[in-house]
Amino acid sequence: MQKTIEIGIDGSAIKIDIHRWARQSNGSALLTYKDNMLLVTANMREEAKAAQDFLPLMVDFRENTFAAGKIPGGFFKREGRPSEKEVLLSRLIDRPIRPLFAENYNHDTQVIALLLSADFSVDYDSLGIIGASASLLSSTIPFNTPLGAVKIGWKDGQYLINPGQNSLKELAMILMVAGTEQEVVMLEASGNEFSEDVFMEGLRRAKEVIAHICQAQKELINPDKMVVPVKPDADALAEDIRSKFSTPIRDAIFTQDRVLRHLKIKAIKDEILQGEEDETVIAKIKAAFEKVEAEIFRSTLLQGKKRTDQRNFDEIRPITIELGVLPRVHGSAVFTRGETQSLSTVTLGSEDDAQRLDNLNGDESTKKFMLHYNFPPFSVGEVSFLRGAGRREIGHGNLAEKAISKVIPSNEDFPYTIRVVSDILESNGSSSMATVCGGTLALMNAGVPIQAPVAGIAMGLVKEGDEFAVLTDIAGYEDHFGDMDFKVAGTEKGITAIQLDIKIKGLTDEIIRRTIDDARKAYLFILGKMKTAIPAPSEKLSEYAPVILTMYIPVDKIRDLIGPGGKNIKELVATFNVKINAEDDGKVSVAAANREIGERVIARIEAMTSSPEINKVYNGKINRIEDYGLFVEIMPGVTGLLHVSEISHRRIRDVHQEFKLGQMIDVKLLALDRDNKMKLSHKAVENNSSPEEH
Repeated sequence: MQKTIEIGIDGSAIKIDIHRWARQSNGSALLTYKDNMLLVTANMREEAKAAQDFLPLMVDFRENTFAAGKIPGGFFKREGRPSEKEVLLSRLIDRPIRPLFAENYNHDTQVIALLLSADFSVDYDSLGIIGASASLLSSTIPFNTPLGAVKIGWKDGQYLINPGQNSLKELAMILMVAGTEQEVVMLEASGNEFSEDVFMEGLRRAKEVIAHICQAQKELINPDKMVVPVKPDADALAEDIRSKFSTPIRDAIFTQDRVLRHLKIKAIKDEILQGEEDETVIAKIKAAFEKVEAEIFRSTLLQGKKRTDQRNFDEIRPITIELGVLPRVHGSAVFTRGETQSLSTVTLGSEDDAQRLDNLNGDESTKKFMLHYNFPPFSVGEVSFLRGAGRREIGHGNLAEKAISKVIPSNEDFPYTIRVVSDILESNGSSSMATVCGGTLALMNAGVPIQAPVAGIAMGLVKEGDEFAVLTDIAGYEDHFGDMDFKVAGTEKGITAIQLDIKIKGLTDEIIRRTIDDARKAYLFILGKMKTAIPAPSEKLSEYAPVILTMYIPVDKIRDLIGPGGKNIKELVATFNVKINAEDDGKVSVAAANREIGERVIARIEAMTSSPEINKVYNGKINRIEDYGLFVEIMPGVTGLLHVSEISHRRIRDVHQEFKLGQMIDVKLLALDRDNKMKLSHKAVENNSSPEEH
């Protein structure tokens, strides 16, 4: 059934048309926000697999290039594999909607968001979440809780609602929040060392907008929702396991060694499953076992105040740090926290190594700081194919990159392209925050003059009714059976990045504030450990890192550096084996193997691009001889006449006899007329006992 609603947002309106387009979809919503238009559809497979005890949810966001009036690049001229931004936007929708589906719902479900028209004056990222909520509410899929989202920007005490892409770089904090009418479901933030108070006020304003969006969506709820059957047989299985195996399960759960814990749990499962061959029954028993396992873990933690590894709720696992572990790498560090270990490396490159970004808004910029995160299967003792980066790896890398990017020095202070790679060697809780710590240590080891060290921590939650426990530095088991994964990274001055994912229906302000406070204490503790290992960035770069020297030349001399068809710059690159980058403002960067070579190239460029100066002495090359004088090249491509009368105080009978082509001779520039014709003199140099050479 078609329906239209409008939601007022900060003087504008979001218009939602239900089942106007894509009417064969189970649910569809066309959102219009200024000139942004986004179509979001929701569909489910009619039959669920009998042995399936989880929600197979697929979410895809696509930024069609036609939405911005562009034709795709490349040979095929059509959209290809999802870009990194599209992957991140897909995850942005997936994370808040996933916990709001009905319990026990396990049908294959797909949400697709297509950007059809792009208006970069306001944010459209939040539209994907709102559209997913509207399309799911209007469908028969068992999703009944309206969800809203908004992006909040902050700068100089001012809060902005859904700031456009063109203003994002100017903001001191960017906060994306998704939530229900009363509670927060997902949030992420990044910024320049903002305070907890700035964050909480931004969150308060976001919740006001979200509540308004959720209230307006209530009329979209389809009354003919699919009824998810209860599973009495699962309850009976759980009760049987609970009565017979509670004690050994509890003993196994609270075994400190992760590998031994896994073996004990597996042994109990194998005993319960012994002799069972029916795959459907096996799946039900495993689901019931996990339910009992979660109950025992959660109740013991809340009532017995006991974590699986015996830590206090606010205690951080042991930390070890190794620096400079790879001799040929420009910077490296191994950061280990408990059973999570990151090998982080830094590679320094030239301007040519920067990543070129072809954004939808037409901003063809370059990215000079990159952080890539890899999660090989051996990090958790598993066997699987080693493929390219998946969605999870892209998301974790993006979070760590946002956390560190705010302290990276400017191009003027450090003209290098910087790539950080984090390879997770071992994982048992928050490898992304280990990446933040390890990446920072590797940057300092490499001699990158970062503005301040950054550390990160992952916080967890177990909540039953009004009772809850916030856990510092969660391990994998606590993440799996807990209710929250709340990551916070920052410096001593303030927060640089936040990311929250939950499994319950929402979080209160009390829980969020408590988590932020505990997280700050934790990452400040870790920063202390990092500063003990390396108090400040190394003063020298690795001997294997390129040396980059910069200079400025007059803009009208850029063509002299490049030369016809790039002849001059190509000759320098080939002769000295360097990389040279010339920008439109006259800035020239030279990346060389060492400083000596770089300085020689700089000297050559200065000679090629400087202007002749009157009364300056040059050592020039004779490139033409006439009866009336010599033509001397004093600078590359700059030749002047040394008249026979200015060659010497003595009489020159025959210049052809006394001088040869290619001979070097010192000359002084006496005059330069409007047509740049020069008057040179060797005679004047003879009068000067100590001529200035160039």
